[in-house]
Amino acid sequence: MHIVVCISHVPDTTTKIRFNKELTQLDSQGVKWVINPWDDLTLTRALDMKEASGGKIAKVSVIHVGDATTEPTLRKALAMGADEAIRVDAVSSDSYSTASHLAASLKDLDYDLVLCGIESSDYNSSAVGGMLAEILDLYSVSSVSAIELTDEGFVVKREQETGKETLRVSTPFVAIGQKGIAIDPRIPSMRGVMSARTKPLKVMQGESGESYIQTTVFEYPEPKGSCRFFQPNETDQLADALRREAKVI
Repeated sequence: MHIVVCISHVPDTTTKIRFNKELTQLDSQGVKWVINPWDDLTLTRALDMKEASGGKIAKVSVIHVGDATTEPTLRKALAMGADEAIRVDAVSSDSYSTASHLAASLKDLDYDLVLCGIESSDYNSSAVGGMLAEILDLYSVSSVSAIELTDEGFVVKREQETGKETLRVSTPFVAIGQKGIAIDPRIPSMRGVMSARTKPLKVMQGESGESYIQTTVFEYPEPKGSCRFFQPNETDQLADALRREAKVI
């Protein structure tokens, strides 16, 4: 069996985000780039399943759409334990173009499962996984909180407002992972870092995927107000401030 994990290259969540003077592009100077946290967890789960499969899962690959500057992120995925990495050489501008590039590169690969994180931590669109499944004409299961390989195939669990749902899904399919699919992401070991240097990193040419969204301008959030303190006997003033200023009651 072969599992492919789609990963995004995003700014570290502790990075202070800045834009250019025109507020049209991210200022990438000084930004620390990492694997998208949701993809980090889905990759961890894929590697755990491979190790527990007794050889049934032969390979775990990662795939990403981006230029050469994103390769250190792919190398980290290899250091975590992935067997190979694929970089689709294209710069994506929206979820549809990302899904199109991924689908074009996956269509000729032999795989049983494609794993995606539920969203990326930069744009939070939660759209690529579903679009990818639609373009590839595959089954998809969203909001996956657990996935296991059994003798009968893959079993996934998803959490809904009404409770938990357990499904057995025919392969190949796309699973979109959310909180719970893994507890903590893997930390690459020194051995993993060294072996990542010799693992294959393939580069595939991206196709001319259409973009339907164009970013016109970014806006910084309004600065937070100063902290206000209320005495224990000032409950009326606190309630009034919450109602008039915070608008929460």
